[in-house]
This record gives sequence, structure tokens and C-alpha cells, in this order.
Amino acid sequence: MALAGCAGAPAAVSQATTAPAPTPTASAPADSASADDATLQAFARWVAQFREHARGEGIDEATLRVAFDDVRYLPRVVERDDSQPELVRTVWDYLDRALSQQRLATGREKLAQVRAEADAAAARYGVPAEVLVAIWGLESNYGGNAGSTPTIDALATLGFQGRREAWARRQLLAALQILQAGDIDRARMVGSWAGAMGQTQFLPTSYLAYAVDGDGDGRRDIWGSLADVMASTAHFLARAGWQAGQPWGLEVRLPARFDPERADAQVRQSSEAWAAEGVLSAMDGAALPAMTDAAVLRPAGVRGPAFLVGPNFRALLRYNNSSSYALAVGLLAQHLAGGPPGALAAWPRELAALTRSQLQALQAALNERGFDGGTPDGLMGPATRAGIRRYQRSIGVPADGYPTLELLQRLQQER
Repeated sequence: MALAGCAGAPAAVSQATTAPAPTPTASAPADSASADDATLQAFARWVAQFREHARGEGIDEATLRVAFDDVRYLPRVVERDDSQPELVRTVWDYLDRALSQQRLATGREKLAQVRAEADAAAARYGVPAEVLVAIWGLESNYGGNAGSTPTIDALATLGFQGRREAWARRQLLAALQILQAGDIDRARMVGSWAGAMGQTQFLPTSYLAYAVDGDGDGRRDIWGSLADVMASTAHFLARAGWQAGQPWGLEVRLPARFDPERADAQVRQSSEAWAAEGVLSAMDGAALPAMTDAAVLRPAGVRGPAFLVGPNFRALLRYNNSSSYALAVGLLAQHLAGGPPGALAAWPRELAALTRSQLQALQAALNERGFDGGTPDGLMGPATRAGIRRYQRSIGVPADGYPTLELLQRLQQER
């Protein structure tokens, strides 16, 4: 994440361009009470050592006092970081939640509310207003749930925990630099348990690199200024490779004999070349819009919808490296622009998602059979997809690389 979650008259927008930032919950300061004394003492020692490191990196004493004099250890942050959910959601379940009726209905109202700010950001950076509002909607439910965990406390806790210490130390130093610059005070620097901040959830390092002052007040306030929120998000995407004038992608109809192995992120060509192969727009069968380096995405394999995605889809992946997330942003933006609120083709809802344990077993079984499914870690990646395709080819089924319970059971029976 950039790290990482709508009709009024334009004249009314100016009075709503600065929304109140969320404040920490009342329970936040008491959270450290559930930790034992030894842990709290060790945390205090870690903070003292980091304080010296930050001083050496140019953080002044006033900022160090504000940041660390009352810093809290947050056990709930450790619990969240340690938890690895066993159940993995299918893409259609993810989209059902991301594109809920409430979020779809509210989206157009919110787009109208921030039209001036979003259009200004779009004109400056070339990212459509609908895309910016879609990210805003997914990251914080249009600013309604941007998180209430103190960022300094969360990152200090994660640094002390040690599992991702180098990452957390880098983010914590960046958070101190933000405080020292005066863009936000400590009390209002809040966000997710993992340190992502503001209404479109920037990590501190991303904030330093991409946050901009959209309203001209001399501060980069992604917590309260909607002009800054929109401009900063657009700037991030522009720097991530967004191509002005190109769509993020679109749902397509594939020709009957389309090779499923060509639905791969590494198989890229112009939309004109895909059209020459018989790929058509799913909405009306019309010609495809101009896109460079476009790839066919089939997130549910051969049983589900197909999309043609280009450089702008990959820019969304830079914001949050999840194809389900990028697809949700694209489809929500499509709805905000007047299109359908989701895919037209049906999802294979009869297929159950593999749990992490089942995917790990699938990877191990692929490796045992010589199909190289990658490290058996329960995480789906390119190596596992390639291994599944090799196995599918060997048994004469469409090689779409999609993991199913049927494939797992067949592999286990063949041992």
C-alpha cells in the first residue's frame, strides 16, 4: 500500500474541502496496560536506542520529545502483525465486499462533493477523478474510516517486535521527519495499525516522496484536506507510471480458441494487436481503446471474466500490490464514470478458495511431482502459477494456472 480503502452543488464543495481528521480512540493509550513489565521495559530501551539513532539522522530534540516522551507499546498491533488468516478470499468475494451497494451508492455522491479537488488533481497529473475517488473509497470508505491508531506508537511497536524491524525503523524515521516539517502534529498523525496514514493510506516514506500541497496552505495534509488527498494520490500514480489518456483496462470477450497460457502478466502487446487476435470489448463488442503493453488478466482462470489491462493497471499495483485491489479500483472508477458496477461475465462462485494450508499442500505436491510450484509457503505467486500450468498441461486440461481443490485432490491421489 501507498504505503497498504457522492451529489452536491460545486459551490458547496469549498466548505467541505477540509474534513476533520480522525482522532485516536479513547482506548488507545490504555492498550499497553496488557503488556507485562519486562516487555514494557524492553520497549523503553528500544525506544531510547532508536531515539539516539534518529538524533544522528537530524531529528531535533523538540520533535523527539513530542514523538517519544509518551510513546505507547501497542500489543494489538503485534497481534495483527503476527496473525496470518487461514482463509483466503476469492476475487469475487473480495469484489463483493469492496464494491458493496453502500460504497457504490455513496461513491457518486462523494465524487460530486470533491469534484473540484479531484478535477484539479486530474488536470495536474493526468489521473482521472473517478480513479482518485475510487481509491479514496476503498482505502478509507471516502474518509469515513482512515484509522485511529497513532502512527508513531504503531511503528515503534513494530520496530521493537523485530519481525520487520528494518522496514519499521525506516518508516518511523520518515514519520519523525514529517512531524519535524510541521505538516501534521502527533495527535492527528493517525492511521492503520500497520502505519499507513491519511484518507488514502500513505506509508510515511510514500508521504515524503509523493504527498503534495493541493490547497496552497503550505502543508501536506492527507488527513484533513481533500485537495491534498486527491493531489497526493494522483501524484503517486503519475510517478508510478500512469499514462494519461489510457484506461486502466476493460472487461473483454476472448475468441473461442484463445490459448489460456497467453493470459499472463508477462505477455504484453498493444490493444491493436490483441484486437487482431479477436479480443473484443465485453460491453458492446466495440473496438478496444488504445493501450500500450496490455496483458489479458483472468483472475478466476478460464471459468471467469477476462480483462485487458495496461500500464495504468500496473500503476495501481504499485499503490497496492494485489490484482484484486487494482481490479476493484478499476471497476469502482468504471461505475463512477457511468459504467456497470462490476464485471458482466459471471464469476465461478461454485469454486471454493483454497486455504493457506491447502495451497501449501498444493505447492508441496507440485514440487514432489517435479512441477516446481515454488516455496511451499501458502502464498500464490508466479512460481506457483507456472507450476500449476505445467501440471495442467501434463493432464490435458486448460493451463490457466488457477488453483482449485480438484487439482489439489488429484495431485494428492497421484502420489
